[in-house]
Amino acid sequence: MKKKVYKIKGMDCDACAKLIELDLEDAGIKASCNYAKETLEVELNDDKEKEKKVKDVIEKGGYQLTQN
Repeated sequence: MKKKVYKIKGMDCDACAKLIELDLEDAGIKASCNYAKETLEVELNDDKEKEKKVKDVIEKGGYQLTQN
């Protein structure tokens, strides 16, 4: 497993961060989201499909994802 860190724009509060974590968990991806730092840390196993899923989940929630 490797950890990847992304920047997330558009979160309004800690609840947004928790919702992102839960949405990713539902998609089978372990994640930790930090509202104050505007970061998302995910554990991936070099699976390009899961990387795309992370992006899709974030954008579906109305947030903007950029790679750190």
